[in-house]
Amino acid sequence: MWIFYAAASAFFAGVTSILAKCGIRKTDSTVATAVRTIVILLFSWVMVLVVGSQDQISQIRQGTLLFLILSGLATGASWLCYFKALQIGDINKVVPIDKSSTVLTIILALIFLGEGVSLPKAAAVLVIAAGIFLMIEKKDVEETKKGKGSWFLYAAGSAFFASLTAILGKVGITDVESNLGTAIRTCVVLVMAWLMVFVTGKQGEVKKIGSKELAFICCSGIATGASWLCYYRSLQEGPASVVAPIDKLSVLVTVVFSYFIFGEKLGKKEAAGLVLLTVGTVAMALL
Repeated sequence: MWIFYAAASAFFAGVTSILAKCGIRKTDSTVATAVRTIVILLFSWVMVLVVGSQDQISQIRQGTLLFLILSGLATGASWLCYFKALQIGDINKVVPIDKSSTVLTIILALIFLGEGVSLPKAAAVLVIAAGIFLMIEKKDVEETKKGKGSWFLYAAGSAFFASLTAILGKVGITDVESNLGTAIRTCVVLVMAWLMVFVTGKQGEVKKIGSKELAFICCSGIATGASWLCYYRSLQEGPASVVAPIDKLSVLVTVVFSYFIFGEKLGKKEAAGLVLLTVGTVAMALL
């Protein structure tokens, strides 16, 4: 079942990117992230009440709670970087870079979680890395070095913090019901997101959000909540080195929707990279 949950997580994560892009055309990305987190918080705690795991809160160990908090902080940092990158860059360029967290997550999982290193797995990781490399355009890296491609830095930051989220989250939900663990992490993300809004002095922009963009932001929050619940359920039951790459197949969903909604197309090199990314991920799931 954990493979099913990982696949569902990938689908909802792909939909999240599209809905979020529609919701931050005029709205500041930091403000949008804070508003989305409110929706996710409500969604996640409703699920806690549905499964009846709220009684387990008093039983959570301090060490487990610490890792959940750290995971929430890493998630918040990843989100702030990711949605800033989405706002100023093309979605088909931002998403592949963000998904490069897959490689780092796999390496960290194999090293720190002791999930085992084998020749087939190593080959699959190389295929995934090659696919991501092909999807990153050389000119984007060069523009970043010249100070013109700030979205690239935000996307890279998102990938780094996302990889930490997976590892910390895996440790944090070992002894906690996955829905409850997700809800607790979301509380941390909510505090962090709104703290960034007030630190940057953007709280006044909340009232300026248009009704149409607010609807997209809320829908992206629901999609994110669904993705999270599936992701951490699969992470609790399956190996992080396999769950993470399956979750990152959300790039397939994003590419398809971005083509029809935003008219963004992949070049031959980027398409080849997407194929390698998919093949490597499927191989990781089957090994």
